[in-house]
Amino acid sequence: MKENLNPFAIAQAQLDEAAAVLQLDPDMHAFLREPMREFHFTIPVRMDDGRTQTFKGFRVQYNDARGPAKGGIRFHPDETIDTVRALAAWMTWKTAVSDIPLGGGKGGVICNPRELSQGELERLSRGYMRNIARHIGITQDVPAPDVNTNPQIMAWMLDEYETLMGWHEPGVITGKPLPLGGSQGRTPATALGGLFTIREAARVKGMTLNDTTCAIQGYGNVGGNAHQLAAQFGLKVVAVSDEFGAIYNAHGLDPKVVSEHVRRTGKVINCPETEEISNSELLELPVEILIPAAIENQLTGQNADRVKAKIVAELANGPTTPEADNILNDKGVYIIPDFLCNAGGVIVSYFEMVQNGYQFYWDEGMVTERLDRKITTAFQAVDAMSLSKKVDTRVAAYLVAVDRVAEAVRLRGWV
Repeated sequence: MKENLNPFAIAQAQLDEAAAVLQLDPDMHAFLREPMREFHFTIPVRMDDGRTQTFKGFRVQYNDARGPAKGGIRFHPDETIDTVRALAAWMTWKTAVSDIPLGGGKGGVICNPRELSQGELERLSRGYMRNIARHIGITQDVPAPDVNTNPQIMAWMLDEYETLMGWHEPGVITGKPLPLGGSQGRTPATALGGLFTIREAARVKGMTLNDTTCAIQGYGNVGGNAHQLAAQFGLKVVAVSDEFGAIYNAHGLDPKVVSEHVRRTGKVINCPETEEISNSELLELPVEILIPAAIENQLTGQNADRVKAKIVAELANGPTTPEADNILNDKGVYIIPDFLCNAGGVIVSYFEMVQNGYQFYWDEGMVTERLDRKITTAFQAVDAMSLSKKVDTRVAAYLVAVDRVAEAVRLRGWV
């Protein structure tokens, strides 16, 4: 039977499993299965050649019982509303499992930013903000960068928002450039948080991280930073990939060499002293740590039985399908679920909001220390839940998160 790879159906199925273990009230379960509100809109953009091209955009505010919605904005040619819904749901559980006072949201635009000039990209970014400005703010919904968006795009969106509103509100967007109220340590935060959880998972597995082999799928901000930071945690990265292909060197890949090659060519392939392999081969390498840091549905029922890693650290959102989950768990693989593993970004985004509110900014050492403490506490809560309820780590993460959100919903009297 073919797997259902619709990301929102997967997110709902994961919630359903946790709801059964929690014996969640049926009315509460039904409420938590759907987004609280969605916005669909079109964005007309004047192109450099004088044409007007219309783009489709979305913003989903999945649940804000614990605080303002929080979540990134993706620019991707294959964006769909179901992907945005799933990511907004996962953001809800991510902020809850991290125990920060925020809800979950997500946004997206169907576009290929590689085909846009800087001017077109700026006009698209400002057009997106004009559509959502009335529905966001530090007390409503706080966007951030995600796939194919960056601090410059956040700067344009912040400026458009403040121009429309007529006042300064730096906390309305996180992931901003430092001169506009960004936080030290925000750029590597997702990768660094994931590496902290790998450190903790290795302790649980009784592994010593010393020259431990690792493969990273995806070489954007998250995967690239994971490669840059990996050696600090005792990891030897032997393979990395991007959308164009993958490279391998059994002796390890020098992050400076690879990043410089990517800066010059835009791709990891053809990097000096590497062997080109396929993306599917990367996922099945005999490494101890596998880091999916690309897009959804990469580990499936078709390839999970060939995964050889002892730990799968999901720095991407939704990289493992439910069927693959079952296979990997049966094999004894320790999965660090996505909304725990990649929570470093939203944790430091929350720190950015706090700093914006106080107009007092921390140094990177303080940000890193507080990130370590916050995500380690979250990991320990999930691992303890897994042991006490005798469930896998993904279900355990859902149990922690869903229980916290459901409690807030009950206290508010919504259900």
